[in-house]
Amino acid sequence: MKTRLGSITINDSHCHFFTHSVFKMIGSQKFKAGDPVKSAADFLGWDAPPHSPIDLARRWADELDHHGVQRVSLIASVPKDEDSVAEAVKHFPDRFVGFFMLDPTQPDAVERAQRALGELKLRVVCFYPAMHHYSLRDDRVKAVLDVVAEAPGRGVFVHCGVLTVGIRKKLDLPSPFDLKLGNPLDLATIAPAYPKTNFILPHLGAGMLREALMLAEVCSNVHLDTSSSNSWVRYLGIPLREALNRALSVVGPERLLFGTDSSFFPRGWNKKVFDEQLAIFERLKVKRADVKAILGGNFERLFPA
Repeated sequence: MKTRLGSITINDSHCHFFTHSVFKMIGSQKFKAGDPVKSAADFLGWDAPPHSPIDLARRWADELDHHGVQRVSLIASVPKDEDSVAEAVKHFPDRFVGFFMLDPTQPDAVERAQRALGELKLRVVCFYPAMHHYSLRDDRVKAVLDVVAEAPGRGVFVHCGVLTVGIRKKLDLPSPFDLKLGNPLDLATIAPAYPKTNFILPHLGAGMLREALMLAEVCSNVHLDTSSSNSWVRYLGIPLREALNRALSVVGPERLLFGTDSSFFPRGWNKKVFDEQLAIFERLKVKRADVKAILGGNFERLFPA
């Protein structure tokens, strides 16, 4: 992508793959009659995703071409939708890296992780402890982490801090999440036990910036992604510029991953997030080489094509 800093490779570490299955599962919780996918899309003013994940992946690939983005992670955004992301990765291996949500409390969690990381060639397991009501110290989490550790080049995404699901909020659906289960410090004894596994915390800890930085200070395999509008800064009383500056001072540019938290169409790839973060890096006078690492290079290192 051509930017004010010259040509830079952009890789987005945080995009949700809102498939037909996602819309159906969430839409059916609000709309009890008719087609829940169409009803949810009409209510939201969003485009209903096609039945085929390959068609949705093609739309994403075209969207990336339009903005000059090279590669993105695609997150299966509900449990048991990993096959959809696998289809996208299979058809566009040079554009997508497969992430998938997993509830480790389910009896088939280990088997699903083995299949996704092996046969389906996905690369990152995503944990949402506040959503699925478990502690990161649970032995069932350890069982999945053991699977990840046996698969070279695979990683773990852990959503900590404040957790809101935009589509649920817009549909006025309850989100009974237990936020006390999303403390980054719960990983302080876990991440060191898996030194060859990379852990990613989205949204700079999503309101728990202090705890996320403390964790990253002592665990060199912990990375932070910068995705979303990061509206949580209002809880800390600091602007995003200061949050990123603190992250740079503790973690350094080598363990920051750019992300947007893009998810639905017609909005598509959320360039507004990119523009805001690039402007902040410019105001902070971050070296061009470091900006290049954050916006794309670190992603390439963690997830080589």
